[in-house]
Amino acid sequence: MARPRKASGSVFARKDSAFWWVMYWNRDGQRVQESTATTDRQEAERFLRKRLDARDDGSLSSLLAGKNLTFGEWADWYLEMRSKPPFRSQKTHLMNINAIKLLRPTFGGTHLSDITPEAIEGYLKDRLKSGKRVRTGFGIKFRGKLKPMTVHQEFRVMRRMLNVAVKQKRLASNPCSAVEFPIPINHTIRKPHYMTSTEQQKIEFCAPSHLRNVVVIISEMGLRPYKELMPMKKSDVDLENSIVYIPDSKTPSGIGDMPMTLLAQEAFKAQIAATPGSRYLFPSLKRRSSKPFITTLKKTWAATL
Repeated sequence: MARPRKASGSVFARKDSAFWWVMYWNRDGQRVQESTATTDRQEAERFLRKRLDARDDGSLSSLLAGKNLTFGEWADWYLEMRSKPPFRSQKTHLMNINAIKLLRPTFGGTHLSDITPEAIEGYLKDRLKSGKRVRTGFGIKFRGKLKPMTVHQEFRVMRRMLNVAVKQKRLASNPCSAVEFPIPINHTIRKPHYMTSTEQQKIEFCAPSHLRNVVVIISEMGLRPYKELMPMKKSDVDLENSIVYIPDSKTPSGIGDMPMTLLAQEAFKAQIAATPGSRYLFPSLKRRSSKPFITTLKKTWAATL
C-alpha cells in the first residue's frame, strides 16, 4: 500500500530558482511541478488554488497546453477568429494588424505564460522614446516622437488579445492588468468641442453649399459622414415620407430607414437640386476621382474655419 497523500498540492522553494514552485496531481494521477513566476508566498498559493480549480473543472489540460503557445501563434489565431467581421469592424481589424505587426518583434517568440508585466512596461517605455516612422523616397525615416495615444493603442490591442487568452483558458491571468501606462492619457487627448448654435450659423454662412448641407444633416440626424452620408444615393432619400435609407453602416443596427427632421429635409432637398444629372447626393468635384462621390471634407472644412 502506497502512503496516502496529505494534500492535493504544495508550495515549495527550489535552490536553482528565485521563484516559488507548486506541486500537484492532475486527474490522471500524475504529479505536475510548475514555477509560479512570483516571489510572494501568498501569490504562489493563489496560483496553486487556480491550478486545482482548473483541474476540478476539466480545463487544466488546455491551460497547460497554453504554456507552449507563443505570442505569435496566438496573434495569428486572434486575427483570424476574433478580429475580423462580424466580431470587429474592418477598420478595427486593420488597426489590430498594424498593432500586432509592431508587437511581434518583441513578443512574437515568447510563450504566453512567460510574458511579464515588467517586459510589457519595458516595451512601452522603448516605444515612447522611439521616433515616428515616415515613408520617404529614400526609405523609412524616424522623425520626431510617437504620440502617447499611438503607443497606448498597441497596449490596448495586446490587453484585448490576452483577455481572450484568459477566457479560452490558455493563460492563467492577464499580465497587462498589472501594468500602468507610463504617461497619463487624459492629458494627451484633445477634448471634443461641442458646437453651439451660434458657431453653426457662422460655419453655415462661410461654408460652400455642399458643406453647409452636410453640417445641417449631420447636426440634425447624426449620420457618419464618410460611411453613411457621402456615399448616399438620391434614390435612398424619400422626401415625401421624410425617410432616409442607410444601406451600409459601421454596425448592423445602423442599416435601415431613418426619419429626418424638417431642417434636414430642407438640406436634402437643396443638395438634390444643386446636383442635377448625378445619382449620388454628393458627387465628386474632381474629374479623375477614384470614387464617384466626395471622399473627404478636410480641406473644405479647414478653409471654412
